[in-house]
Amino acid sequence: MMIKLGETECENISNSVTLVPRLAYSVNLLSEIISVLSETLNDLKKSNCNFVLFFDETDKNHLDAIELERTLVFSLDVLLQIKKRISNISDVSSIPEDLPSSLPMIRTISAQLFSVVPKCSQRLSELSVHLGSIVLDSAVLTKARFDFSILNRESLMFLDEVKLMVDSKLSKQYPNVDFFKLCNT
Repeated sequence: MMIKLGETECENISNSVTLVPRLAYSVNLLSEIISVLSETLNDLKKSNCNFVLFFDETDKNHLDAIELERTLVFSLDVLLQIKKRISNISDVSSIPEDLPSSLPMIRTISAQLFSVVPKCSQRLSELSVHLGSIVLDSAVLTKARFDFSILNRESLMFLDEVKLMVDSKLSKQYPNVDFFKLCNT
């Protein structure tokens, strides 16, 4: 038995089918970025391990190394959370709910990594474009609407939470470093 579909129903079905490969590509791209950042962070932690015992807050190299580690840990934590959000997507209707606030976060991380790990920054820009198109296409299919001011507030609150967790994590890792003072210099 053949079911006749209206023109808009066929269009919606074909558009939703194209979301799956783009979402899979985005997850793979994000995994590659996370892998590069993890490797970079591990190398940096090895070189920063002496800061556990000795940290000279007047040495610019020490300050820069700790700040770089903070940036990498922060970026990695945010991207891991975004990957978790993407992997929790179960159908087209969950995309406009779970993904839009991730876009400003990805752009923020990309900007922070621009001078540190340029290749990852570039790949994050590419990821942002892919995910943005997925969000827009899913919004068309589900007739979702976005309030960008709310999405920006959500992403800023999330980034602030991650920043606090990262500072706490690094404070425990490097007890001789005054992170409050470091943040305000």
